[in-house]
Amino acid sequence: MQEASLAAPRRINGLSEIAGGYDAIFCDIWGVVHDGLARHAAAERALVAARAGGAKVVLITNAPRQAPGVIAQLDTFGFSREAYDAVVTSGDVTRALIGRADGPLFHIGPARDVDLFEGLDVERLNDPAAAKSVITTGLFDDESETPDDYRDLIAAFRQNDLPMICANPDIVVHRGERLIYCGGAIAWAYEEAGGTVSMAGKPYPPIYAEAHRLAGTGDRSRILAIGDGLATDIRGANDAGLDVLLITGGIHGKDFGGRPEDPAEVGRVLAEKGLSADYFMAALG
Repeated sequence: MQEASLAAPRRINGLSEIAGGYDAIFCDIWGVVHDGLARHAAAERALVAARAGGAKVVLITNAPRQAPGVIAQLDTFGFSREAYDAVVTSGDVTRALIGRADGPLFHIGPARDVDLFEGLDVERLNDPAAAKSVITTGLFDDESETPDDYRDLIAAFRQNDLPMICANPDIVVHRGERLIYCGGAIAWAYEEAGGTVSMAGKPYPPIYAEAHRLAGTGDRSRILAIGDGLATDIRGANDAGLDVLLITGGIHGKDFGGRPEDPAEVGRVLAEKGLSADYFMAALG
């Protein structure tokens, strides 16, 4: 791992240039292997080749759903199961936090996320005033809403000093060409209001511990993390002591001043944020 202040990351043309140096790859999903609408075929081919070369590939995502649901979504995109060995989700880790939470819970998020509660002995309410805890998996309608629509609800939670669990620390993700707000945006607003939030996904340690378990390796020097989210993928990998391949054409593409393939510019942006990466490329391939 390079120090951000000492060296710009190395630009590579393909994952095959470096994959042979790693026993395991922890790869982000949304923004790296698909854009919410379609798979990235070059990323798929690169991961298939990495597995053929002996690397274990664990897809690691802040999706607030259990792994089978994420795998089913990948299947709908036609993303090959030959491209990965396992999937670990923020939703999987969140379930442990839900089990320890004071109930009943009020859930902020779309109906598609309710499988997160499957099999758990937890009461969910439609009345926020009667809740003892809050869990956010996203916005109720991420196609039309923004965090500003939740100001009154956040104020009510804060007045009652309710603890919040955030199942998806991402602030935004790409859906096609658009940026869509995630649960992390609600959690951030609640923290800004003085509320207490427990985070389950990247960049926090529990999701990486589960990825290590699934990969069957504890040697951090032999693990490569791939992602496009600076505050989640890159921060989490840095904190976990992993080598990093940054995808600069993702959600932070505009942060690189229109030069997402310039090592000096990429290094400058990372250093400003106290982050580092070993390698970068515009899109995984």
